[in-house]
Amino acid sequence: MTYSLNTDGGARGNPGPAATGIVLKDSSGKLVAEFGNFLGTKTNNEAEYLAIISGLEAAAEKKVEKLDCFLDSELVVRQLNGQYKVKEPTLKILWATTKNLEAKFAAVKYTHIPREKNKEADRLVNETLDRYL
Repeated sequence: MTYSLNTDGGARGNPGPAATGIVLKDSSGKLVAEFGNFLGTKTNNEAEYLAIISGLEAAAEKKVEKLDCFLDSELVVRQLNGQYKVKEPTLKILWATTKNLEAKFAAVKYTHIPREKNKEADRLVNETLDRYL
């Protein structure tokens, strides 16, 4: 059974106040987990990585074995899929953390989706930021 994970990270300003949004569903589309985290001051790309990290951790806690991850950050997806090099030092650390978390799963796939198809995770980012700002 393959679960789906939609994540989003955003900052108001770059860097600026940042948050994540995570939506985990089982193979039938049933909601398993949904949450947002306030991150303090981060860049947009840091927030995107911290979102996928939080999502992978949540899926691992639920004993998920196979995971399809959907992100609207083309940069992060291409870096995680090995198409782009990670040059920025902070992102290198976050990339490595993400890659280490992959070992907890039998299979992890990253897919870039347009922002319009990531509305649930995006909503959680904005709700979280609104709560803290």
